[in-house]
Amino acid sequence: MRWDVDLDTIREVVVARERADLVGLGQTCAVLAGGTFLFSEPQLRLERLIDITGLGWPALLETADGLEIAATCTLSEFAGATRGREVGRAVLREDWPGTTLFAQGCRALLASHKIWRSATVGGNICLSLPAGGVLAALTALDAVASIWSPDGTDRRIPLRDFVLGPESNVLAPGEILRSVHVPTRTLRARTAFRKIALAPFGRSGAVVMGRREADDRTAITITGATTRPVVLDFPAPPDPDGVATAVAALDPALWFDDPHGAPDWRRHVTGVLAREVADELRADGSGT
Repeated sequence: MRWDVDLDTIREVVVARERADLVGLGQTCAVLAGGTFLFSEPQLRLERLIDITGLGWPALLETADGLEIAATCTLSEFAGATRGREVGRAVLREDWPGTTLFAQGCRALLASHKIWRSATVGGNICLSLPAGGVLAALTALDAVASIWSPDGTDRRIPLRDFVLGPESNVLAPGEILRSVHVPTRTLRARTAFRKIALAPFGRSGAVVMGRREADDRTAITITGATTRPVVLDFPAPPDPDGVATAVAALDPALWFDDPHGAPDWRRHVTGVLAREVADELRADGSGT
């Protein structure tokens, strides 16, 4: 297959087989995985692509302390990762109800099943759009990103700190996202999910995801409505006043403004959805 048919500035496509092949990433060379964004619009600065799907990373891998999700895991594999089902090198455990957010996050995206089969977890995260459904789900589960640097070293950063703003993140030139790790404690957490959009099949105007851990620690994550993921932490599921106070205290500059929703509308509906999420997490036995 010729990957350069839609990008007429591309002169070379290299399939990486090992880490040493990831050479030259920068201004004129980009990573190729699913390519759903890369081939959606002109990329006039690019002359070279490095295809990382040849590295053969397993989509999901159970570890001693959680679940490792490769950057090349497709949305279809991610959404299909339900309890008791084998995906990649992992059979997801029955006591991991937190994985429910995987499919819910993907369904918050405006994308066809054809896109799901090619778009990747890493692409959704690194594009760093407010509507990133995979980014939302993994941030809500307190995931940590593993980053490969060009000097051969690795660094890890909580996903809640990865995004700086729309299409802006902490990746330095030459760095790539290798994987995301979800800890066991959040995989075992109860979760709740709410979203709203101006149109039935439109881009999400606001997405709110919550988790309640075994020790009652609670996190409510806001995406879609804000320029970057926002996580509100509580020692226990908050009451309506606690939620309202936390949402009202957010920096007004965080509320996103585009044709899919005005900032004041997004702030209001986020407060409503956050209260519903907190209510569900407070209720015994729900959210699992």
